[in-house]
Amino acid sequence: MVSISLPNHSLPSLLPTHKPKNLSSQNLPILSKSSRSQFYGLKFSHSSSLSIPSSSSSVKTTIFAKVNKGQVPPSFTLKDQDGKMVSLSKFKGKPVVVYFYPADESPSCTKQACAFRDSYEKFKKAGAEVVGISGDDPSSHKAFAKNNRLPFTLLSDKGNKVRKEWGVPADLFGALPGRQTYVLDKKGMVQLIYNNQFQPEKHIDETLKLLQSL
Repeated sequence: MVSISLPNHSLPSLLPTHKPKNLSSQNLPILSKSSRSQFYGLKFSHSSSLSIPSSSSSVKTTIFAKVNKGQVPPSFTLKDQDGKMVSLSKFKGKPVVVYFYPADESPSCTKQACAFRDSYEKFKKAGAEVVGISGDDPSSHKAFAKNNRLPFTLLSDKGNKVRKEWGVPADLFGALPGRQTYVLDKKGMVQLIYNNQFQPEKHIDETLKLLQSL
């Protein structure tokens, strides 16, 4: 029999707490609901059970390389807000701004998306495409684009696979998905990487400045 106790002060303001009954080494029900905070797009989720591996089980860890300036990042094919598959290779031959953001409809992510929208004509004048990526599903992206009249592509990175492959760093000790923008040139090579979680509108200024120099 294995006994596990949880500290009473664990995320008190963000997650509902329940007293577990009859803890066993196989299934430990801890939480019955998921909770979500609008703090910069922070989402909390959990599984309904906790399994304790036996001493004979092994844990596999995957390490992803970080994409650096001057490199060609890993390609991807993801669903857009209309459910269509979109590949990074589609944009080859023109500059493309790929920005990763935490979540649809959160205050800071909405502010950033609307700033890209308001400067969209400047991006078009520079011959560049704008692509936003988060872990939200296509239906969430569709509503987000409609609510804020977004004229550019939003892609659904289910499981944050592409985010991990590109090495986008998280914030708040890993609890908050990072807000990072990449500018790729016509050859698909990274010319700018800009990270700023708490000043989302600065991403637009920095990317336009770089695009105008290409």
